Amino acid sequence: MSVLSDKSIRKLALEEAMISPFVDKQVRDGKISYGLSSFGYDARVADEFKIFHNVNSSVVDPKKFTSDNFVTKKSSEYIIIPPNSFALGTTIETFKIPRNIMCIVVGKSTYARTGIIVNVTPIESEFYGTVTLEFSNTTPLPAKIYANEGVAQFLFLKGDQAPETSYADRKGKYMGQTGVTLPKV
Repeated sequence: MSVLSDKSIRKLALEEAMISPFVDKQVRDGKISYGLSSFGYDARVADEFKIFHNVNSSVVDPKKFTSDNFVTKKSSEYIIIPPNSFALGTTIETFKIPRNIMCIVVGKSTYARTGIIVNVTPIESEFYGTVTLEFSNTTPLPAKIYANEGVAQFLFLKGDQAPETSYADRKGKYMGQTGVTLPKV
């Protein structure tokens, strides 16, 4: 496997719609950066979030997930994650991963330095859709996540050969997702 460079990512984004909308360069302008980087793509988080709370003393169960576990917030500026809490968001960008590519999503250092951790997530070959992002506030303080700004870097890895079975072949349960998608079994 090899990591794709900006030149390869640009080509796949423009010729195969691997990333849409695609921003061809890093954008900063007082924002947390997003767009094409040297060996990856910094994706933005959209303006809808699901923030976990424990008002009902419920238990988080991935097999029986319930909306009692969170509140939904929509904000074009930012949301606040309570101390030692968790939130879900989604990318603005839609990803269409080619068969011989996989992707690893990692958090940006700007957020990591403030105690906000973006869960490392694999995106398998031939996945299509927006990507649900998981944020943990590891601090004892409330923390902001800025909507419409960079939150995670996507690193694209090209396999030496295409996989025998892709995410699309398996009819992956998150295929085609849009918006914040809750756990499925």
